[in-house]
Amino acid sequence: MKEKLLFKKYPKIRIFIVFIATLPLFFLSFFYLLYEDRILPNIEFAGYKVSGKTRMEAEKYLKENVNEPEKLILITNDKKFDLLLREINFSFDFQASVDSAYQAKKNRGLIKNFINLPFSILNKKELPLIINFNNQSLEEYLSIISNQLGKEPVYPKATFEENTVFLNKGSPGEKVETLKLKKEIVKRLSTANYTPVFIPLRTIDPRLSDTEVEVLKERAEKLIGKSLTFNYEVYNLLIKEKEIFSFLKINDYQDEEIKKIIGKTSSQINRDPQNAVFRFEGEKVKEFQAAKEGVRVDTEKLEELIKLNIDKLEKSEEKNLNLTIPVKTASPLITLDEVNNLGIRELIGKGSSKFKGSIASRIHNIKLASSKFNGVLIAPEETFSFNQTLGDVSTFTGYKQAYIIKDGQTILGDGGGVCQVSTTLFRAALDAGLPITERRPHSYRVSYYEQDSAPGLDATIYSPTTDLKFKNDFSRHLLIQTIFEEKTLTLTFEIYGSKDGRISKVTKPTITDIVPPPEDQYIDDPTLPLGQIKQIDYKAWGAKVKFDYRVEKDGKTIFEKTFYSIYQPWQAKFLRGTGPVI
Repeated sequence: MKEKLLFKKYPKIRIFIVFIATLPLFFLSFFYLLYEDRILPNIEFAGYKVSGKTRMEAEKYLKENVNEPEKLILITNDKKFDLLLREINFSFDFQASVDSAYQAKKNRGLIKNFINLPFSILNKKELPLIINFNNQSLEEYLSIISNQLGKEPVYPKATFEENTVFLNKGSPGEKVETLKLKKEIVKRLSTANYTPVFIPLRTIDPRLSDTEVEVLKERAEKLIGKSLTFNYEVYNLLIKEKEIFSFLKINDYQDEEIKKIIGKTSSQINRDPQNAVFRFEGEKVKEFQAAKEGVRVDTEKLEELIKLNIDKLEKSEEKNLNLTIPVKTASPLITLDEVNNLGIRELIGKGSSKFKGSIASRIHNIKLASSKFNGVLIAPEETFSFNQTLGDVSTFTGYKQAYIIKDGQTILGDGGGVCQVSTTLFRAALDAGLPITERRPHSYRVSYYEQDSAPGLDATIYSPTTDLKFKNDFSRHLLIQTIFEEKTLTLTFEIYGSKDGRISKVTKPTITDIVPPPEDQYIDDPTLPLGQIKQIDYKAWGAKVKFDYRVEKDGKTIFEKTFYSIYQPWQAKFLRGTGPVI
């Protein structure tokens, strides 16, 4: 009652109290509105203050003030390495950095943001700059450093010479802690701290004491003249005393040494299950290659068997133990008995290409690569990978050297011509109305792919980075069949399945921005006689090409995509002899 009388008697007191009570709310509202579209106070990047700035202002400020170095120096006690940042495609992402600063302390919800805004003045927040770099290039560079600085430790090893066991005690080594080094490099760059980075090295010391030497020597002596023999089908693995000695460790085994010999064994035995391969003939699917069971060495069991039986040899008088290599088997998914239920009834898509003018090795590679796809089945909802089906491309798998595009030039390389196969399959997949999920054009226009086609209908591949993929969105299996015609130098892909009413439409490619090739380039070559000219690359016009791909069913579009190809203008290159005339 007294308080009410007091407010009535002194109205100014009431006004003052209300003013005092609402003053913080006023300042809070003012503060909130002031920083609604600006970065909050006390936020900075490596000492570069961006508080109070709009996104555009902050980004401009960082671009003008943050220094982007050419290199970062990596050091040890006596060595120095220059990490050239252009070689890892390093750059600052100022836009993303500013976005992170703008969102800092503004992501708690409207009410919490409103309440916590004033406290940002009291709490400093230093953010890292967001950076971009090629992770693979950085790791390759660190691997080079690691190989130069690292020193492999020599592990204790027993040897047997002239009926005597000798033991190498081992010696220490050093290893670069690449993960730790990489984290430090990223930290330095994202905080604009370009001081030299010390390369962390870890010492590995496997040396044995005199007592341990005697223990290991005693183990080895018990195994003199003893061996293990492992068998699987026609394969035999004989582990003699020399290999057994290399496996030994104090009261244990050198796991890495055992894994090496298991790896070699696995490479000789392992095989993937192979589905039966079929061909479509006279409206009927026929088998022309039988299914094969897959086999994998059970590496864990084999390692366990090796250790258990070395123990057995140590404790017995037996000279040799014969054992079976443990394997795991996998059945093929498709056999002839099952193919009749797959719904392969008719041709649904076809693509072809010509390769007149190809050198003999290129023709050989096209024939070999296309054979890998003949009779391949694609299950419903399966995404087909060209690279996965093709497998390894090298001289070891039967390919010859022919011209390929690599590192900005045309050079001889293993498997030149394989892209003729991927291009032809791409055209067949388009004709079949299949969703193309991954496709990349060549760097420049290749004459082979325009012998019977407009430009832009090519597809390059380069494992593991560049692939051709498409999805079987039919309800039944698809069967691929290849036809290689050496007389006419024509390759054809046919895709069989069950038609579902879809219609594939491919527009005529549109060619724009045609650019003539640069002037011919001549490169002096002292290995060629003076005056001799040798062409090593061929000119091609640059252009942009696009075409539309639309698949319709029951009058509705079920899939559509525009394919773009940007072909660089390509200059002819010649080697010009400057050497002595022979």
